[in-house]
Parts: sequence; C-alpha cells; structure tokens
Amino acid sequence: MTQELDRAAPGTPVLALDKASFAYRGHPTPVVEDISLTVDAGHSLALVGESGAGKTTLLRLLLGLARPTSGTVRFDGAPLAPRDRAQMRRFRRGVQCVFQDPYSSLDPRQRVGGIVSEPLRSLGIDTRRTAAPKVAEALERVGLPADVADRYPHEFSGGQRQRIAIARATVCDPRVLLADEPVSALDVTTRVKVVDLLSELKQEQGLTLVMVSHDLSVVASLCERTAVLERGRIVEQGDTAQVLGTPAHPYTSRLVESVPRLPA
Repeated sequence: MTQELDRAAPGTPVLALDKASFAYRGHPTPVVEDISLTVDAGHSLALVGESGAGKTTLLRLLLGLARPTSGTVRFDGAPLAPRDRAQMRRFRRGVQCVFQDPYSSLDPRQRVGGIVSEPLRSLGIDTRRTAAPKVAEALERVGLPADVADRYPHEFSGGQRQRIAIARATVCDPRVLLADEPVSALDVTTRVKVVDLLSELKQEQGLTLVMVSHDLSVVASLCERTAVLERGRIVEQGDTAQVLGTPAHPYTSRLVESVPRLPA
C-alpha cells in the first residue's frame, strides 16, 4: 500500500478549520465567521442549521473548493496550500464528496462506468481500461451489480443514482467522505437504505464522514458529533446525543423542537 493510502490512527485530526471566515467578493459580511472545527480520523461529524446558516459554504472550505478569507484549512496538520501540487494531489485523493441531488450530479451523457472511474482517471491512478476492476468493486460495495457500468444514469431510480454517486466518491479509497444533504432528495424508505449504506461504508472502510443535514433523525443515527451553525457561526458542538438530547444553546433547542413528532 502506498503512503497516499495510509490512514491516520482513529481519533487523529485529519481535517481542521482554524478561525476560518469566508465572504464572497463584493459582500463584506462573512457567510461563515471565525469557525474552528476539527474532524478526527474514523469519526463522523454533522453540520446542522437552518437554510442560510453557512453549512454548505463550510463544506466547500473543507473540500478545498473555496479558500477562506481569513484563517486556515488544515489537512493532516498542515495548512492547505493550493499551489503545493503534491499536497493537493494527496488531498484530492484523500477527500471526496457526495452531492445533494443525484439527478444533477451525474453526467447524463456518460455511462456509469465512466462516471465511477472519473476520480481514478483524473488523479492518474488508472486509465479507463485499467479502472474496470475497481469500478466493479466500488459498484458491488454499494449494492449494485458490476454490469450496471454499461448503462446510463437515466435508467436508474434516485436511490440507485445516489449509490452510483457514493461509488464514484469511494472508488479511490478516500480517507474522508464529505456529504452535502445526501438523502434529502430521496423518499423516506430510500433514505433509510442510503443512511444504512453510509454507516456500513464508514465501519468497513474506516471512513471519516462529514455530513451536512437538516434531518436530525439522520444525524442522530449516523453521526457521533454535531456542530450547530447559526448565521455563519458555530453556537454549539459536541457529542450528538448530548447536543440533540440536552441542547445548551437556545438556537439548538429551537431546531430540536421544530422536528415533527407523531402524536402520542
């Protein structure tokens, strides 16, 4: 196994934000402000809050798709440096993402095999021809037969498409999986199956998981720690059971109280 694939010991910080803020050009008010957050290897973290709280922007910072206006993003303890090609190569291989909408995140013009093999090809790990065994393994790992590689995304349901997206994100054996509302576009039954799949992958592959979600039931079942964002700031973070069970901040209390409950 190459050094690129080595995994840090569980509990070791793998991704972190140090007093990170981000504001869009021409808009002086930060979308996220003074965020300090640590993601430990092998653990799962949820980012929760209302729409506009800054969850997706925070995920983009962790994914390296946006650079903080101030503060630092760290990967394996070192500041993320976009001009350091060797570091960014390790980062891109080690940190992958599953996006919210399985209908728009898959290229309809590509067959599934080409979609899933894209990270392998873009990172120079394999060519389209040599990637086939890894693509088959990734598809089977998410519960799809290897022969779906020859089909197109429109031939699949939403849940199956999200499984394809997860196969694409995990085919290069990443250390960290970032997921932006990965089940919000799915029906209730399919949500449960995809959440179960993410839990299995986390356990079997030792994945570190960071998930943006507004669904607190999904957060409670999947994530060990939770950070609560309000207007671009973290107002509370800690063990999920404690944060959701006995909230310390009024905003967290309002989020928990807003969850629909069946009448007794």
